[in-house]
Amino acid sequence: MAGAMTRASVIRDDLVAYVERSGFVAHGLHVLAGADVAEHRWTPDIREDVHSVAKGVCVLAAVMAADDGRVSLDAPVATLVPDVALGAGVETVTLRHLLSMSSGIDLPWSETMMTDWPDLAREFLGRPSRGRVFQYSNASTYTAMRALSGVVGDVGEFLQQRLFTPLGIGDAAWDRCPNGYIVAGSGLRLRTGEMARLGRLIRDRGVWRGRRLVAAEGIDAMHTEMVPAGTSPAYDRYGLAGWGGPGAAWRLHGAYGQLLIFRGDAVVTVSADDHGGADAFAAHAVARVEARRAR
Repeated sequence: MAGAMTRASVIRDDLVAYVERSGFVAHGLHVLAGADVAEHRWTPDIREDVHSVAKGVCVLAAVMAADDGRVSLDAPVATLVPDVALGAGVETVTLRHLLSMSSGIDLPWSETMMTDWPDLAREFLGRPSRGRVFQYSNASTYTAMRALSGVVGDVGEFLQQRLFTPLGIGDAAWDRCPNGYIVAGSGLRLRTGEMARLGRLIRDRGVWRGRRLVAAEGIDAMHTEMVPAGTSPAYDRYGLAGWGGPGAAWRLHGAYGQLLIFRGDAVVTVSADDHGGADAFAAHAVARVEARRAR
Protein backbone atom coordinates (compact mmCIF):
# COMPACT_ATOMS: atom_id res chain seq x y z
CA MET A 1 0.00 0.00 0.00
CA ALA A 2 1.30 3.43 -0.91
CA GLY A 3 2.59 5.53 1.96
CA ALA A 4 0.69 8.53 3.22
CA MET A 5 1.21 11.74 1.30
CA THR A 6 3.27 14.31 3.16
CA ARG A 7 3.63 18.03 2.53
CA ALA A 8 7.06 17.36 1.01
CA SER A 9 5.75 14.66 -1.33
CA VAL A 10 2.84 16.83 -2.49
CA ILE A 11 5.24 19.66 -3.32
CA ARG A 12 7.61 17.16 -4.97
CA ASP A 13 4.87 15.72 -7.16
CA ASP A 14 3.76 19.17 -8.26
CA LEU A 15 7.30 20.16 -9.18
CA VAL A 16 7.86 16.91 -11.08
CA ALA A 17 4.71 17.64 -13.06
CA TYR A 18 5.91 21.19 -13.71
CA VAL A 19 9.26 19.92 -15.01
CA GLU A 20 7.57 17.46 -17.33
CA ARG A 21 5.16 19.99 -18.84
CA SER A 22 7.58 22.94 -18.99
CA GLY A 23 10.58 21.09 -20.36
CA PHE A 24 12.86 22.42 -17.62
CA VAL A 25 15.96 20.20 -17.83
CA ALA A 26 16.18 19.04 -14.22
CA HIS A 27 18.53 16.30 -13.05
CA GLY A 28 17.54 15.84 -9.41
CA LEU A 29 15.02 17.25 -6.94
CA HIS A 30 14.93 17.20 -3.14
CA VAL A 31 12.12 18.75 -1.09
CA LEU A 32 12.39 19.34 2.65
CA ALA A 33 9.22 20.57 4.37
CA GLY A 34 9.32 20.60 8.14
CA ALA A 35 10.61 17.13 9.03
CA ASP A 36 9.43 15.53 5.79
CA VAL A 37 11.60 14.74 2.75
CA ALA A 38 10.69 13.74 -0.80
CA GLU A 39 13.00 13.24 -3.77
CA HIS A 40 12.96 12.56 -7.51
CA ARG A 41 15.59 11.95 -10.18
CA TRP A 42 15.58 12.32 -13.92
CA THR A 43 19.25 11.40 -14.49
CA PRO A 44 21.83 9.21 -12.72
CA ASP A 45 22.79 10.43 -9.25
CA ILE A 46 26.30 11.78 -9.77
CA ARG A 47 28.26 14.73 -8.45
CA GLU A 48 27.88 17.85 -10.56
CA ASP A 49 29.29 21.36 -10.40
CA VAL A 50 26.94 23.41 -8.21
CA HIS A 51 28.39 26.60 -9.69
CA SER A 52 27.53 29.68 -7.60
CA VAL A 53 25.95 27.65 -4.82
CA ALA A 54 29.62 27.22 -3.91
CA LYS A 55 29.69 30.91 -2.99
CA GLY A 56 27.37 30.09 -0.10
CA VAL A 57 29.73 27.36 1.05
CA CYS A 58 32.57 29.90 1.01
CA VAL A 59 30.47 32.19 3.21
CA LEU A 60 30.09 29.32 5.68
CA ALA A 61 33.88 28.91 5.70
CA ALA A 62 34.37 32.59 6.52
CA VAL A 63 31.70 32.54 9.22
CA MET A 64 33.23 29.48 10.88
CA ALA A 65 36.68 31.09 10.84
CA ALA A 66 35.21 34.27 12.33
CA ASP A 67 33.45 32.26 15.02
CA ASP A 68 36.83 30.70 15.87
CA GLY A 69 38.23 34.20 16.35
CA ARG A 70 40.69 33.72 13.50
CA VAL A 71 39.33 36.53 11.33
CA SER A 72 36.83 39.38 11.31
CA LEU A 73 34.51 39.73 8.35
CA ASP A 74 34.66 43.50 8.86
CA ALA A 75 38.42 44.02 9.03
CA PRO A 76 40.13 45.36 5.88
CA VAL A 77 41.07 42.43 3.68
CA ALA A 78 44.47 44.08 3.23
CA THR A 79 45.33 42.90 6.75
CA LEU A 80 45.05 39.32 5.49
CA VAL A 81 47.08 39.90 2.31
CA PRO A 82 49.64 42.50 3.41
CA ASP A 83 52.02 41.86 0.50
CA VAL A 84 49.54 42.82 -2.24
CA ALA A 85 49.58 46.22 -3.93
CA LEU A 86 46.06 47.65 -3.61
CA GLY A 87 44.10 49.65 -6.13
CA ALA A 88 42.60 53.02 -5.24
CA GLY A 89 39.97 52.67 -2.51
CA VAL A 90 40.63 48.98 -1.91
CA GLU A 91 42.23 49.63 1.48
CA THR A 92 38.73 49.83 3.00
CA VAL A 93 37.37 46.66 1.34
CA THR A 94 36.55 43.92 3.85
CA LEU A 95 35.91 40.20 3.64
CA ARG A 96 32.20 40.96 4.04
CA HIS A 97 32.33 43.30 1.03
CA LEU A 98 33.98 40.60 -1.07
CA LEU A 99 31.39 37.97 -0.07
CA SER A 100 28.45 40.34 -0.64
CA MET A 101 29.83 41.55 -4.00
CA SER A 102 29.90 45.11 -2.69
CA SER A 103 33.63 45.82 -3.07
CA GLY A 104 33.05 47.97 -6.14
CA ILE A 105 35.97 46.23 -7.88
CA ASP A 106 35.21 45.31 -11.48
CA LEU A 107 36.55 42.12 -13.02
CA PRO A 108 34.10 40.46 -15.43
CA TRP A 109 33.78 36.69 -15.61
CA SER A 110 35.50 34.80 -18.40
CA GLU A 111 36.16 31.13 -19.04
CA THR A 112 39.88 31.80 -18.70
CA MET A 113 39.63 33.98 -15.57
CA MET A 114 41.81 31.67 -13.50
CA THR A 115 44.66 31.71 -16.04
CA ASP A 116 44.47 35.21 -17.54
CA TRP A 117 46.89 36.54 -14.88
CA PRO A 118 49.68 34.92 -12.86
CA ASP A 119 47.66 35.61 -9.70
CA LEU A 120 43.96 36.44 -9.94
CA ALA A 121 43.69 37.72 -6.35
CA ARG A 122 46.53 40.19 -6.88
CA GLU A 123 44.96 41.35 -10.13
CA PHE A 124 41.56 41.81 -8.47
CA LEU A 125 42.82 43.70 -5.42
CA GLY A 126 45.11 45.80 -7.60
CA ARG A 127 42.14 47.26 -9.50
CA PRO A 128 40.34 50.39 -8.22
CA SER A 129 37.14 50.27 -6.19
CA ARG A 130 34.13 52.43 -7.04
CA GLY A 131 32.98 52.32 -3.41
CA ARG A 132 30.29 50.23 -1.79
CA VAL A 133 28.41 49.34 -4.95
CA PHE A 134 27.34 45.90 -6.16
CA GLN A 135 29.72 44.36 -8.68
CA TYR A 136 29.21 40.63 -9.16
CA SER A 137 32.36 38.68 -9.91
CA ASN A 138 33.61 35.17 -9.24
CA ALA A 139 36.98 36.81 -8.62
CA SER A 140 35.49 38.44 -5.51
CA THR A 141 34.71 35.11 -3.82
CA TYR A 142 38.00 33.63 -5.01
CA THR A 143 39.90 36.54 -3.49
CA ALA A 144 37.97 36.22 -0.22
CA MET A 145 39.00 32.59 0.06
CA ARG A 146 42.59 33.40 -0.86
CA ALA A 147 42.61 35.87 2.03
CA LEU A 148 40.98 33.32 4.33
CA SER A 149 43.60 30.72 3.46
CA GLY A 150 46.16 32.89 5.22
CA VAL A 151 44.52 32.08 8.56
CA VAL A 152 42.93 28.62 8.07
CA GLY A 153 45.30 27.05 5.58
CA ASP A 154 43.83 25.24 2.60
CA VAL A 155 40.16 26.27 2.53
CA GLY A 156 39.06 23.06 0.83
CA GLU A 157 40.63 21.00 3.62
CA PHE A 158 39.21 23.35 6.28
CA LEU A 159 35.71 22.91 4.85
CA GLN A 160 36.11 19.16 4.58
CA GLN A 161 37.01 18.87 8.25
CA ARG A 162 34.62 21.45 9.68
CA LEU A 163 31.61 21.22 7.36
CA PHE A 164 31.50 18.37 4.88
CA THR A 165 32.61 15.52 7.12
CA PRO A 166 30.05 16.38 9.84
CA LEU A 167 27.41 16.50 7.10
CA GLY A 168 28.42 13.02 5.93
CA ILE A 169 29.88 14.32 2.66
CA GLY A 170 33.16 12.58 1.94
CA ASP A 171 35.95 13.94 -0.24
CA ALA A 172 34.15 17.00 -1.58
CA ALA A 173 36.01 17.91 -4.76
CA TRP A 174 36.82 21.50 -5.80
CA ASP A 175 38.33 22.82 -9.00
CA ARG A 176 41.58 24.61 -8.26
CA CYS A 177 43.48 27.46 -9.86
CA PRO A 178 47.01 27.00 -11.23
CA ASN A 179 48.34 28.23 -7.86
CA GLY A 180 46.53 25.42 -6.04
CA TYR A 181 43.73 27.41 -4.36
CA ILE A 182 40.05 26.47 -4.64
CA VAL A 183 38.22 28.30 -7.42
CA ALA A 184 35.67 29.13 -4.69
CA GLY A 185 32.95 30.91 -6.70
CA SER A 186 32.18 27.66 -8.52
CA GLY A 187 33.84 24.33 -9.20
CA LEU A 188 32.44 22.41 -6.22
CA ARG A 189 30.92 19.07 -7.16
CA LEU A 190 28.06 17.63 -5.11
CA ARG A 191 25.13 15.27 -5.54
CA THR A 192 21.65 16.76 -5.27
CA GLY A 193 21.18 15.15 -1.87
CA GLU A 194 24.51 16.49 -0.64
CA MET A 195 23.52 19.99 -1.71
CA ALA A 196 20.25 19.43 0.15
CA ARG A 197 22.18 18.71 3.36
CA LEU A 198 23.65 22.18 3.07
CA GLY A 199 20.11 23.46 2.60
CA ARG A 200 18.91 21.79 5.79
CA LEU A 201 21.89 23.15 7.73
CA ILE A 202 21.17 26.67 6.49
CA ARG A 203 17.43 26.37 7.17
CA ASP A 204 18.24 25.26 10.71
CA ARG A 205 20.55 28.24 11.20
CA GLY A 206 23.78 26.27 11.41
CA VAL A 207 22.64 23.26 13.46
CA TRP A 208 23.02 19.71 12.12
CA ARG A 209 21.59 16.79 14.08
CA GLY A 210 21.72 18.76 17.30
CA ARG A 211 25.28 19.98 16.79
CA ARG A 212 26.07 23.59 15.94
CA LEU A 213 28.44 23.79 12.99
CA VAL A 214 27.99 27.44 11.97
CA ALA A 215 27.02 30.54 13.96
CA ALA A 216 23.36 31.43 13.50
CA GLU A 217 24.13 35.12 12.92
CA GLY A 218 26.37 34.24 10.00
CA ILE A 219 23.65 32.08 8.45
CA ASP A 220 21.13 34.89 8.88
CA ALA A 221 23.44 37.35 7.10
CA MET A 222 23.26 35.21 3.98
CA HIS A 223 19.77 36.56 3.35
CA THR A 224 19.18 39.51 5.69
CA GLU A 225 22.13 41.82 5.03
CA MET A 226 21.05 42.59 1.48
CA VAL A 227 22.69 45.15 -0.80
CA PRO A 228 20.93 46.63 -3.87
CA ALA A 229 21.96 44.59 -6.90
CA GLY A 230 19.96 46.00 -9.83
CA THR A 231 16.42 46.33 -11.10
CA SER A 232 15.54 42.79 -12.19
CA PRO A 233 12.91 41.33 -9.78
CA ALA A 234 14.83 38.08 -9.45
CA TYR A 235 18.23 39.77 -9.01
CA ASP A 236 17.59 43.09 -7.27
CA ARG A 237 19.15 42.31 -3.87
CA TYR A 238 22.04 40.19 -2.69
CA GLY A 239 23.24 39.17 0.77
CA LEU A 240 26.20 37.02 1.72
CA ALA A 241 25.89 34.79 -1.37
CA GLY A 242 22.07 34.72 -1.17
CA TRP A 243 19.73 36.31 -3.72
CA GLY A 244 16.45 37.78 -2.52
CA GLY A 245 13.34 36.22 -4.02
CA PRO A 246 11.28 34.99 -5.63
CA GLY A 247 8.84 36.98 -3.47
CA ALA A 248 9.39 36.41 0.24
CA ALA A 249 11.79 33.50 -0.41
CA TRP A 250 15.53 33.64 -0.91
CA ARG A 251 17.94 31.35 -2.72
CA LEU A 252 21.44 30.23 -3.49
CA HIS A 253 21.51 30.19 -7.27
CA GLY A 254 24.15 28.51 -9.42
CA ALA A 255 24.43 28.66 -13.18
CA TYR A 256 22.39 26.21 -15.26
CA GLY A 257 19.74 25.82 -12.58
CA GLN A 258 21.52 24.69 -9.40
CA LEU A 259 19.17 25.97 -6.72
CA LEU A 260 18.64 25.98 -2.98
CA ILE A 261 15.34 27.80 -2.42
CA PHE A 262 14.34 28.75 1.14
CA ARG A 263 10.81 29.64 2.25
CA GLY A 264 9.78 29.22 5.88
CA ASP A 265 10.50 25.66 7.02
CA ALA A 266 10.81 24.38 3.44
CA VAL A 267 13.86 24.00 1.21
CA VAL A 268 13.65 23.02 -2.45
CA THR A 269 16.93 21.74 -3.89
CA VAL A 270 17.36 21.14 -7.60
CA SER A 271 20.26 20.30 -9.87
CA ALA A 272 19.72 20.96 -13.55
CA ASP A 273 21.18 21.92 -16.92
CA ASP A 274 18.83 24.72 -17.92
CA HIS A 275 20.10 28.24 -17.34
CA GLY A 276 17.15 29.94 -19.04
CA GLY A 277 14.45 28.02 -17.19
CA ALA A 278 15.77 28.37 -13.65
CA ASP A 279 13.97 31.60 -12.72
CA ALA A 280 10.57 30.27 -13.79
CA PHE A 281 11.17 27.02 -11.91
CA ALA A 282 12.14 28.95 -8.77
CA ALA A 283 9.01 31.10 -8.96
CA HIS A 284 6.81 28.04 -9.39
CA ALA A 285 8.56 26.23 -6.54
CA VAL A 286 7.97 29.13 -4.16
CA ALA A 287 4.31 29.35 -5.17
CA ARG A 288 3.79 25.63 -4.49
CA VAL A 289 5.60 25.81 -1.15
CA GLU A 290 3.46 28.78 -0.11
CA ALA A 291 0.33 26.94 -1.13
CA ARG A 292 1.36 24.12 1.21
CA ARG A 293 2.80 26.13 4.07
CA ALA A 294 2.54 24.71 7.56
CA ARG A 295 -0.53 26.08 9.37
